[in-house]
Amino acid sequence: MRYDFAILAGILLIPIASAHSAEFRKPNILFIMADDLGARDLGCFGSTYHQTPNLDKLAARGVKFTQAYAANPLCSPTRSSILTGLWPARTGITAPVCHLPQVILDKRLTKGNPNTRVLVAESVTRLKTDYVTLPEVLHVAGYRTGHFGKWHLGAEPYSPLQHGFDVDWPHYSGPGPAGSYVAPWKYPPVLDLQGQPGEHIEDTLSNQVVKFIRENKDRPFYANYWQFSAHSPYDAKDELVAKYRKSADPNNPQRNPVYAAMIESLDDGVGRVLAALDECGIADNTIVVFFSDNGGVSWGDGPDDHKSARFQADMKSPPTSNLPFRNGKASLYEGGVREPCIVVWPGVTKAGTKNETIIQSIDWMPTLLDMVGVPLPEAVKPDGVSFAQAIKGGVLAREAIFTHFPHDTLASGQHPGTSVRRGDWKLIRLFAQNTDGSDQLELYNLRDDLGETQNLASEKPEIVGELNSLITRFLADTEAVVPVRNPDYKPAAATAAPDVLQGWKTRGCNASVKDSILTVTGQNDTPFLGVGAGIDGPAAVTFRVRSSIGGPGKVEWLPPANGEGQTGSTEFSLSPGDWKSVNVDITATGRLGIVRLYLPATKQPVEIDWIELKGAGKPKRWEF
Repeated sequence: MRYDFAILAGILLIPIASAHSAEFRKPNILFIMADDLGARDLGCFGSTYHQTPNLDKLAARGVKFTQAYAANPLCSPTRSSILTGLWPARTGITAPVCHLPQVILDKRLTKGNPNTRVLVAESVTRLKTDYVTLPEVLHVAGYRTGHFGKWHLGAEPYSPLQHGFDVDWPHYSGPGPAGSYVAPWKYPPVLDLQGQPGEHIEDTLSNQVVKFIRENKDRPFYANYWQFSAHSPYDAKDELVAKYRKSADPNNPQRNPVYAAMIESLDDGVGRVLAALDECGIADNTIVVFFSDNGGVSWGDGPDDHKSARFQADMKSPPTSNLPFRNGKASLYEGGVREPCIVVWPGVTKAGTKNETIIQSIDWMPTLLDMVGVPLPEAVKPDGVSFAQAIKGGVLAREAIFTHFPHDTLASGQHPGTSVRRGDWKLIRLFAQNTDGSDQLELYNLRDDLGETQNLASEKPEIVGELNSLITRFLADTEAVVPVRNPDYKPAAATAAPDVLQGWKTRGCNASVKDSILTVTGQNDTPFLGVGAGIDGPAAVTFRVRSSIGGPGKVEWLPPANGEGQTGSTEFSLSPGDWKSVNVDITATGRLGIVRLYLPATKQPVEIDWIELKGAGKPKRWEF
């Protein structure tokens, strides 16, 4: 429901003038959010490569939330959830498409074509002004509101200025910095934002935030400092890249010097803004939040994709690693949705503490309003809940959190699905992924298996049933767009291809493809499938498989023809029964030549639905 400012003021019953009185001064709010920053990308969250002294100092002043989640593994949906307190499934913004020219305000399924196995959602492309937002409520309560940096929720008439912000800089709706991080930039001429050669956008952005703080130091303010870093294009200051190039360790999964340099510029900007709070004497009356919109990019797109031409040689490894969490941006696994989170609430948070409360980006709106004593309009019902009491050391009572991502993403290997986390248990429902069009289910115990390597769905049917019911209820309550099997899908085209194995070679086994399923039958004691890798390690092989007998297997890797590389293997155990996903790590570094998938030595058929190979380079996926 939409309210204009006058109606909001009446509902809130807060005299705007009271916010300026000498007797009563509400706390300021500084909300800092990085873009595509992984859960382990800061020194205070475990990185031994990235240098983040300013954010480390911020964490030392307040509390780190170690189980903080984005509501979506991509940026625009999470941003909308912060501003509205609503799940992306409810608003329909489920993909980062809000920079596209087409205005889509109603959620729906895509139409697809005969080559599309599953019909996925078509995301809404603008944050509708029907929603009451956090800055609107704060504005009515007497706050000066400013948005600085990335928006990505729609251009005029859906910009920050239509969603409660008094100031918006640079008033740009694109997905990242225009052209590059280092000037000359490519912003639209109307913005008059050209920059001096060598000027970094994060330096300029943070200076704009500093200006806003100085201008409003004598009144309550809410500043969104939403950084462009560390989203692509991967670009940084020359001297910082050179610095991290020298310290890169090939055995450290985080070793990309360009990304590390981007993180340092991000941290420099934070330091500049925090220093302004001290300079103005208002640090003790300013709530500071640091967060990220989704997980880090742990898969590589190859040296030519979204990389600065100056740093092609430095982009041979993925931008970052989210280990021990699985996968990264655009994934429902933990690496895609776990975020670094710091909260400093002067006089409340205890310095240098940790908090394991499970929180989600939908909670920021009710929480921040609770922290500054501003009530929500009675008719506004966010999906999020306030965790202000948890910040104080109390307990947050909630049943579960959900992530709805109804899209296929080739880069991360993610199929459309919804996840739920309740306590230690996490269930992922992947829509229409079984051969009969039914949903595939994956169950993980995050207390015992933080890397989500053991799918316990077949072993814990009662827990699966309970959590799956929660997902069903969530989808109905939010009127979510639910992907379905395409009734016009024609899989026969795949089996008619000249190479039905799509590059895989068989040894010690027979293989055939029918109805998009690869069936492998062993003929000796060491049956395997082999394929040219074409990527750098460390990597992982994931495949969906079904076997009536099961047994041991392994993934083996060999160096390229020039011999410069490593040989090794990782064993796995395939349990008998219904379809399951198996994830096997390749611990080698450097170039991989051949990857072999050894299956149980049995003459009973083993069925494979798909295989994925992900490492440093373009991920590969085979759907037979």
